[in-house]
Amino acid sequence: MGYGDDLLITSFASKIKQKYPDRQIVIGKVSAKKAYHSIVYENNPNISDCRNLDPKKPIHVIDYHPGNRPYIDYSKSTNTHYIWNERFKPVAGELYFNENELSNADRIIKESKIFWKKNNDRDYNKIIFMETSSTKVNDKNFSIKHKNKDWGYHNWQALVNNIKRDYLIIHSVHGETKKFNGVFSPSNLDFRLACAIMKKCDFYVGPEGGFGHVAAALNKKAVLYFGGWISPDIIGYDFHENIYFEHKQSPCGSYRNICNHCSEAREKITVDIFERKIRSI
Repeated sequence: MGYGDDLLITSFASKIKQKYPDRQIVIGKVSAKKAYHSIVYENNPNISDCRNLDPKKPIHVIDYHPGNRPYIDYSKSTNTHYIWNERFKPVAGELYFNENELSNADRIIKESKIFWKKNNDRDYNKIIFMETSSTKVNDKNFSIKHKNKDWGYHNWQALVNNIKRDYLIIHSVHGETKKFNGVFSPSNLDFRLACAIMKKCDFYVGPEGGFGHVAAALNKKAVLYFGGWISPDIIGYDFHENIYFEHKQSPCGSYRNICNHCSEAREKITVDIFERKIRSI
């Protein structure tokens, strides 16, 4: 649970700010009397910086934290599986960039086009912003969850090989990422700069997660791997192409044990299926 969760609450914060324009809106845990800062909230006129509040102005805390996510039914969940709140439907969030972020994104887009010309003898169709793995795939607390959600490096590699001659792919990489040949992988990207780059691209391709919510916030189309872990009916957006494994065990929500059902999803959701969705956009 990370930047995607932080982004989910921004649309609600906007409504609260409209209702209470004189209050300082912060996100936190009411019972602990704590507020949390996130880089997702930076430059957002509806969310105050909890590290620099005005003691003379009223504060409104939105109770939203890792133990209180609206898409999880905590009363039915177990210590091995999440049970999802089927009544929840996300609303696209809000991101606000500064001039420096947008300028750096423009620079990287230009570099990606130079990369394309050096390696190809024809024009590209569209620019795809792609992420292929979670930063938490080897985290001691979240690794099992993200391994169950993962489509697998071999699938992403095959997909990239099939489309890299037709699309300029900007691959967002981090410490846990395995790189691909023939795609542009800028180094030293932080999350906000990656989001600003996506703003300049045509659409997003990757797994369900934080960047899927970024694509929605930026009103970008996307092709997303959902597997069988969580349903797009719960956490997806209708204007995205959400690839889901329809199965009696879906959505499993397994986060403590490696899931055979999720492994089957990786096999049944083929590269051809993914590629057809991309080319349809």
